[in-house]
Amino acid sequence: MSATLAKGQNGPLATNDVVISVQLPAPADLSALLVTESGKVRSDADFVFFNQPTGPGVNLQPAPAGQPASLVVSLNAVPADIAQIRAVITLDDATSNFGRFQAPTALVSDSAGNQLYEYRIDGLNTESIVIALELYRRQSEWKVRAVGQGYAGGFAALVTDHGVTVDESPAATQVPPPPTYQPAQAAQPGPGYPPPPQPAYPTQQQPQYPPTQQGYPQGAPGYPPPGQGYPPPPAPGGYPPPAQPGPGQGYPPPGQPAAQQQPSEISLSKDRPVSLVKGQRVTLRKEGGAALTFVKMGLGWDPVRSRGMFGNRTVDIDLDASVVMFADMNVVDVAYYGQLTSKDGSVRHQGDNLTGEGEGDDEVILVDLTRLPAHVSTLVFIVTSYKGHTFEQVQNAFCRLVDGANNAELARYTLAGGMPFTAMAMAKLFRVGNDWKLQALGEGFQAKHPGEAVPQLGRFLGN
Repeated sequence: MSATLAKGQNGPLATNDVVISVQLPAPADLSALLVTESGKVRSDADFVFFNQPTGPGVNLQPAPAGQPASLVVSLNAVPADIAQIRAVITLDDATSNFGRFQAPTALVSDSAGNQLYEYRIDGLNTESIVIALELYRRQSEWKVRAVGQGYAGGFAALVTDHGVTVDESPAATQVPPPPTYQPAQAAQPGPGYPPPPQPAYPTQQQPQYPPTQQGYPQGAPGYPPPGQGYPPPPAPGGYPPPAQPGPGQGYPPPGQPAAQQQPSEISLSKDRPVSLVKGQRVTLRKEGGAALTFVKMGLGWDPVRSRGMFGNRTVDIDLDASVVMFADMNVVDVAYYGQLTSKDGSVRHQGDNLTGEGEGDDEVILVDLTRLPAHVSTLVFIVTSYKGHTFEQVQNAFCRLVDGANNAELARYTLAGGMPFTAMAMAKLFRVGNDWKLQALGEGFQAKHPGEAVPQLGRFLGN
C-alpha cells in the first residue's frame, strides 16, 4: 500500500531500484538533475532528459504515446558524490502553465510496479516547470521528499542554475521550449538565481575564489531546490545597484535611512551573550582583543498560533533566511536555500526550514571571516516571507551571533512586536578598517524573496 506525501514530507526508500512517473492531463517531459551537496551537477552528463536519456544510475524509460517517460533509478549505481536526484516535470508548451490543468501527481514505485509513494502537486499556477520530487541521501540511506516547487524562470534558467551548460540562441533568454537544449561547452546566464559559476553581476569585476568546504561542518543533504524562479533578478543581466526604496517600500520612510542614524556600540562579553537593541553595534573581537574568524548567524521565528472553533491553529508560514554580500553598493553574491554556498566559499547556508517549528535556530548561516574577499564590505542578513505572510503573523523572531570555534552565543537581537511587512533586514556585518562589526537592524520592507529584496537594501549600507 502506497503512502501519500504532502509538500515537504519525506519517506524512506527500502528498495534499491525505484521508478518515478507522473500523471497529468497535458503533454510534458520528465527529466532528472543529479546534484552534489552544492546543488550543482558535476558535468552535463548528470542531466538526464529526452536527448540524453542515460545518466549515472538513472535512465529515462519511454512511455506510451501521449504519456511522459519514467525515470528508472538504481540507487546503488548513483555515484557517492551525488547527494540528490531531482525529478523535473516540464510542459511541452512553454507558453502554457500548470494552473490550466488538474494538478499533476508524482508516483514512486519499486521495480515490480508496486507503488510506494504518491504526491499530488497542488498550488501550481503560472509555472510551466516544477521540481516534483527529489531522492536524497541521509547518511547511508536514501529517502524521497515531496518538493513541488514551481520554476517560473524557464527551462534554460532551471538547468543553468543547477550548473548545466546550454547552447542558446539570442532569443532563448525569453522562455524557450524544452526541446531546444543541448549540452554545450559554455553557459550563458539564465534569468533565474543562482547564477552559473561565473559572476552574474555586470557592475562587479572580481576574481574567482574556488569554494571549498574546509572549516565547515557537513550540511545535511536534501534541501528544497529553488521555486518559482526564486529569486528572479529584477532585470535581465543581473541585479542593479541597490536603490533607495520609494514610498511604501520599507521602514523607515525615505529620507531616514538606517545607515544615517547614530548607533551605540557595546563590547562582547565572555560571561554572557550581549543583548542588542535596534541599531546597536558590537565589534567582533573577544575580550582580550582577539578577532573572531568563524561565526554563525542563527535566525529563528515561530508562527503565531490563533484560537479557532476547532482549537489552536498555526498558520503555514514559509520564511527564508538569506545573506546578501556587497562590495560597497554593488551586489557580489547571495546565499540562500537555493544556493547554499557563496561562489567564493566563505558563506554557507545550512538549509531551509519551511515552517519555523521547533526550538532553537530555524536557519543557520556560517561565515568564515578569513575567507571573505577583500572587496566584500557588507553582509546583510534578511528574512523573507515566501507566501506573502507578514511579520504580524510571526512571533519570537531573533538573530544571534555564535562563535564558530566553540558554539558560544555572543550576541542576540530579538525583534520587538510584529510588523506589516513581508521581509525583515535583521542584521548586518560590515568592515571598519581591519575589524568586522555586527549591527542589529530590525527594519521591515515588502519582499517575498531575495530577488525582490536586493534592490531595497541600499539604505542599510554604509557605516
